[in-house]
Order: sequence, then C-alpha cells, then structure tokens
Amino acid sequence: MKGEASSARRRSRRAALQALYSADVHERATGAPGSPLAALDALAEHFELAPGARAFAEELVKGVAAERAALDARLVAVARNWRLERMAHVDRNLLRLAAWEILFAGTPPAVAIDEAVELAREFGDDASPRFVNGVLDALVRSAADAVAPERAGARDPGASAGARGPNESAGARGPRSGA
Repeated sequence: MKGEASSARRRSRRAALQALYSADVHERATGAPGSPLAALDALAEHFELAPGARAFAEELVKGVAAERAALDARLVAVARNWRLERMAHVDRNLLRLAAWEILFAGTPPAVAIDEAVELAREFGDDASPRFVNGVLDALVRSAADAVAPERAGARDPGASAGARGPNESAGARGPRSGA
C-alpha cells in the first residue's frame, strides 16, 4: 500500500512538473505569464490521473505559483554562479517544486530531494540529477542555518536578558552540543 501511495504522489509530482514546465516555456516564449493550472487541466485531458493524485498535483502547482517569487529568490541565493534564466527549464521547475515542498508543505527534505532527483533523471539531461541534488542540498542547509539560531535561543533559557547565572557574562557561552 505504501508503494502505491508513493507511486501516486510521484505521478502527481510528474504532472505538476509538466504543468509548471509548460507554463514556464509559454512565459519565456511569449513574455506573458503562463497558467500552470490551465496546463495541468490540459494534461488531465490526455493523461489519466486519479482524483487524489490530481488534488495533490493541484496543491503543488498552486503552491509553487503562489510562492514563486520567494522560491526563486531562495534558489538564486543557493545556486552559486547560476541565474534562473540560465538553468534548463526542467531543472528550474523541479527546483521550484521541491523547494516549495521543503519550505512550505512540510515534506521531509530527503523525500523531496529524492523525488526531484528521480524526476530529473526522467526529464532532465545527464547533468540534471547532480545539479538538482546540489542546489536542493544547499537550500536545506541554508534553511537549517537560518532556523538554528532561532531554535537555540528558544531552547536556551539563558538567552534572554537577566537569565544568566551569577558567574556568566553575555559572551561566555559557547556552542551547545546537540543543538
């Protein structure tokens, strides 16, 4: 049963990627924004997608569309020496899709990265799997680095002013193990 569920989710991701790709190619060719939801509807006319898989694909497409500017900014920040315009259409949209799942949908990073790499093998060129894996790994590390100081402060009762012991100064604490 678990294999069937993951297979349905992979079909959803595949359909979402195709819709995002189609809208992106349309936008680059015409200068007018493409509609990923309209592209998903067109895909559904030609390919069977179970209702649950269709719903997940729509969630993915809507999420990426709604957060595209934020996703693009995060991806540009971690994709060293790569502008979005220079990335292959497939790679760019795979990165957006997986980044949305990691940053906004709560998908475990290992799952989102693995799924993106598999789709890169299927739809991208020979270099796509390594490129997608590297950029997403950098994204996850940057997100963890951004969250770590917040979490450390929240768990550290001495982080607030006035909560230090009598022999502690403001800069006396070093890194905490396990944080």
